[in-house]
Amino acid sequence: MSASAWLPVAFVLGYLFGSIPFGLILTKLAGTQDLRSIGSGNIGATNVLRTGHKGLAAATLLLDMLKGTAAVVIAGAFGGPNAAMLAALGAFLGHLFPVWLKFRGGKGVAVYIGVLIGLIPQAAIVFCALWLATAVATRYSSLSALVASFVTPIFLWWFGHPALAALFAVLTALLFYMHRENIRRLRDGTEGKIGERK
Repeated sequence: MSASAWLPVAFVLGYLFGSIPFGLILTKLAGTQDLRSIGSGNIGATNVLRTGHKGLAAATLLLDMLKGTAAVVIAGAFGGPNAAMLAALGAFLGHLFPVWLKFRGGKGVAVYIGVLIGLIPQAAIVFCALWLATAVATRYSSLSALVASFVTPIFLWWFGHPALAALFAVLTALLFYMHRENIRRLRDGTEGKIGERK
């Protein structure tokens, strides 16, 4: 199969990987209440943490990251850089809008990191460093993700990766959209902090 023929396959592959709801699967296997009925109702690691199971939250974060990385690496190996980028977009959209959950998925932070790892690991390190610094300073997971994702496309553009910068500008815009309620709560001073159970 030619590299160009791999492009739609890469997107679909990415979507299927991204749409695996690891947070929901792990909490169901652990016998906790439906993850969608607590906290933000989100299926990501931050909401899993609200169940009181730190190990499950860590596993969710890791697996959500790895599904993005795997999609990018596999697509890139067969179809080249453009296929890898399409797989990244597909994985991100799959996590946000999984067909299995009536298109109601997570907010994309872990998958954002995962596809960064697969495409350009240096930028993933920058993202994680910014996330951690903001989280330590504020204890707001959402704000940490917003700050780190805002800087990421600027970092990529500054260091000579215009195509990746454009891709991550789109992913960042989607991430901000998925965090619109968090942004409102941050503005109102009602956003929950890391480790709080609501």
